[in-house]
Amino acid sequence: MNSCQLIIKGLSKSYQALPVLEAFNMELHSGRIYCLMGPSGSGKTTLLRLILGLEQPDCGSITLKKSTDAGLVAVFQENRLCESFSPVDNICMVTGSVLSREAVLRESYRLLPEESLRRPVRTLSGGMKRRVAILRALLAPSCGILMDEPFTGLDEETKALVIDYIKEKSAGKLILITTHQEKDVALLGGILLTF
Repeated sequence: MNSCQLIIKGLSKSYQALPVLEAFNMELHSGRIYCLMGPSGSGKTTLLRLILGLEQPDCGSITLKKSTDAGLVAVFQENRLCESFSPVDNICMVTGSVLSREAVLRESYRLLPEESLRRPVRTLSGGMKRRVAILRALLAPSCGILMDEPFTGLDEETKALVIDYIKEKSAGKLILITTHQEKDVALLGGILLTF
């Protein structure tokens, strides 16, 4: 099992003297889904960017203890897909030899219409692109997944399907999801963290 623990101590971050995070502490463990809720502009995305090393804190520490070489992967607010690649090619880029192309196709069928799997991503709807980004993160080797508002653009039926898939594929991993919806926390069976 790819177990990991994320420990954040005294984390602070400001932009042009405007504090976004102040002496923030958090400890997360694998095998659980954590749902981070807070108003827009409260620092949720900044926290994820700091955890991923995309930004540096003003002070404090972020420690990822893990039992594998695999680290954290992310679903950003923007999908960050290769627009000229098919959904399957986008996913295969991160799975490497861990999953065969046939296995990626089988998994993709679970969240996407078959006719969409070989088309360039740029031709897909926003909701389909979102599902490709989620599939890519869930199928990549990792000990944990950070998801920044992953259900944007999904209707309720599709969101329920995606949430079931997340729960299945994230078993044993550390999952941190930002959301504005309390019902998402309930559907995920997540632990609510308020910001």
